[in-house]
Amino acid sequence: MLYHLFTFLDKQYDLPGAGLFSYITFRAGLGILISLAITIFLGDRIIAWIKRMQVIEKQRALGLPGEEEKRRTPTMGGLMIILAILVPTLLLADLTNVYVLLLVLSTIWMGLLGFLDDYLKLTKGKDGLAAKYKIIGQLGLGLIVGSTLFFHRDAVIRVTEAEQQLNGYRSVHQEQVEYPAGSGQIQTMHYVKTTTTNVPFMKSHQFDYAVLLRPIFGDEADRWAWIIFIPFVIFVVTAVSNAANLTDGIDGLAAGVSAIVGATLGILAYLSGHSFFSKYLGISYIPYSGEIVIFSACFLGACIGFLWFNAFPAQVFMGDTGSLTLGGLIAAIAIMIRKELLIPVLCGIFLVENLSVVLQVGYFKYTKRKYGEGRRIFKMAPLHHHFQKMGIHESKIVTRFLIVSIMLAVLTVITIKTR
Repeated sequence: MLYHLFTFLDKQYDLPGAGLFSYITFRAGLGILISLAITIFLGDRIIAWIKRMQVIEKQRALGLPGEEEKRRTPTMGGLMIILAILVPTLLLADLTNVYVLLLVLSTIWMGLLGFLDDYLKLTKGKDGLAAKYKIIGQLGLGLIVGSTLFFHRDAVIRVTEAEQQLNGYRSVHQEQVEYPAGSGQIQTMHYVKTTTTNVPFMKSHQFDYAVLLRPIFGDEADRWAWIIFIPFVIFVVTAVSNAANLTDGIDGLAAGVSAIVGATLGILAYLSGHSFFSKYLGISYIPYSGEIVIFSACFLGACIGFLWFNAFPAQVFMGDTGSLTLGGLIAAIAIMIRKELLIPVLCGIFLVENLSVVLQVGYFKYTKRKYGEGRRIFKMAPLHHHFQKMGIHESKIVTRFLIVSIMLAVLTVITIKTR
C-alpha cells in the first residue's frame, strides 16, 4: 500500500524521498524493521491475550528435562509470525505482483490450517486435525502454487533470442533491451514459459522437467510438463512444511533455522531478480521476482522477532500455526525462484530431523516384525530429543543446530558459483 502510494506521489508530484520506495533494498530493510517492531512491541500483548484465552500447550510426558515448566507455556504464537509477515508485506510490496499475491495466499492458507490443528488439540482434547485432512490442506497449497507458476503469464524467465530458439521455449512476450547491461548492445529478449530450474554443481546449471516427457510428447513436452512439475511442487510443499513442524520441538530451534533459511532465500531471490548478477552467476533471470526479497525480509524479521519470546526459556510456542506456515513458505519461495533442488542442502536441519523420525519408525517396525521386539536407532526422535536424552541442554543443542544451519546456508550460496 505504501509502495503504491509513494510510487504515485513520486511520478505525479516528484515528492522528495518518495523515490526510495522504488528500491528493493530500501523496502526490504524497512520490512525487517517493521516486522521486528510488530513482534517485539506487540508480543507481550499477544501472549497475554493467548493466556487469557487459556491456549496452553498440552505437553505429552516424554521424560525430558524442563517438561513440567513447558506445560504452562502458551502456544499458537505463530499468530505473531503471521501478523509480522503480512502487515509489512502489504505495506511495502507490489500487490500486483503474482509472486507477492501467491505468498500472501500461502501465508493465510497454511496459517489457517495450522490454527485449526492447534485449536482442535487445545479445545477438543484430540490429537489435532486428522492427518489426512492436514495432508489435504498441504496438497491444496501445493496444487495452487504449482498451477500458478506453470500457467500464469508473469511466472516466466527471460532469455536471449538465441536461447529461446535453441530450446524451443514458449515466448509470452519480448522486448528490446541493452544486454548485457552497460554494453551498449541492443538485443531481443524473450519472456518464456518453461519449467527449467537451477541445479547445483552442473555445468549448465539448468534442468527442465519437460525433458522427462520428451520421449512421449516430443516437441510438445513443455506444454505437458505440468504432469511432472505440479506433483513435484505438491511433494516439496508437503515435505518441507511437515519437516518444519517436526523441528519445532525445543525452544528457538524452528524459528532460528527458519530465519537463516529465509535470509538465504532472500539473497537468492535478489540475485535471480537482478539481470546483471543472474547473468554473471549463470542462473535464470526471473523477471518480477525481486518483490520476493521484500517478503523474505518480512519473513526474516518475523522469525527473529519471535525468537525474542521463544528463546529458552520460551514465553510462547509457535504451535502448528507457525511451524506449518514457515515450512510452507520456505518451500514456496524456493520453488518460485527455481532453487527447489537446493532445499536438501539449505534445509539440511529440517531434512535430518525428518529423516530421524522416518528411520526410527521404520527400524522399530522392521525389528518388531523380525525379532518380535521393536528396537530403536536413536534414544528418541526427532533428532533434537535424542541429544536431550544424552543430557545436553536444549540451549546448547539449538545453538549448535543454528551453527550447522549457517554453514549449510553458506554452502548453498557457494553452490551457485560452483559448477
